[in-house]
Amino acid sequence: MQEEITNNRGILSRLKSRLQRNRLGELLVLDGVLSDAQLQQALKSSKESHKPLGHVLVEDHMVSSGVIRRTLMEQFTLRIMMAGVAVFISIASMGFAKQARAGQIKDAPAKISLVQASFASVASHPKIFNSVEKKSHSLKAFTKWINMFDRFDASLNQPNAQKHISQLRGDLQAMKGLPLNRMASKVNDLMNSKRYITDAANYGKTDYWATPVEFLSKGGDCEDFAIAKYTALRILGVPEDRMRIAIVQDLQKNVPHAVLIVYTDNGPMLLDNQIKTTVAVSQVQHYKPIFSINQQAWWLHSAPQGNTVVASSVH
Repeated sequence: MQEEITNNRGILSRLKSRLQRNRLGELLVLDGVLSDAQLQQALKSSKESHKPLGHVLVEDHMVSSGVIRRTLMEQFTLRIMMAGVAVFISIASMGFAKQARAGQIKDAPAKISLVQASFASVASHPKIFNSVEKKSHSLKAFTKWINMFDRFDASLNQPNAQKHISQLRGDLQAMKGLPLNRMASKVNDLMNSKRYITDAANYGKTDYWATPVEFLSKGGDCEDFAIAKYTALRILGVPEDRMRIAIVQDLQKNVPHAVLIVYTDNGPMLLDNQIKTTVAVSQVQHYKPIFSINQQAWWLHSAPQGNTVVASSVH
């Protein structure tokens, strides 16, 4: 317990350190892109030439324009999540981790499973997208995740939900007993055939985590696809520790995105509504992981040099 709280404080210390940097130069030094000496040189050139610091850095070939855009976007994204991080700070500092463990989440997928856990727990969890992970069992700050399970559990006895769940279980029957990589591929195909629609159009909200029943009846956006795939695989007996919903930064579109990671015996597999078929995570280079989560824990991801990003909304 004490080790977990210490780890949480270490994560939060890095977040707070980054949030205290408001200027581009400070952020680039913090990320290890610039040295202090290079920053001072660039600031001097900026003052003498009356050019913005970013222009000087690019013209002097110290930093690329892409790195500058990414750094500013990461800082903006981090600030969006600050309210959620503040909740987490409160939980960690007050020692409430034990009260906030994953056992409080209502495990609705287990109530509608077709089989008991049919795969052994994974021996190890390879790094995804070459990131460093920090694990915490405190999930209380992730209200959208918890509330989604509460609503899902509450809907199980409703006639409309039963209709969609019965249809889903029927669609999954033929996948029972398949090797995990084939099972994940078929689930990915099934869910990717559903309609993509934004939360704003569906619910009038910018970020709403839909239950699988809501997704099957209305369609949804990226995290809804990921949650539905996660639920389908749970119904088919895939254990919790072989799956995580991962929130990533799409470096091509420069927006947050959500995917499902499945840990097969051949390594982690990516189930993504933006990619038609399943692929090995190692084959995808344009995603930068922010955090990942299942019902047991969550993981904060950072680059090896400690460059951390957090986001609250995904598309």
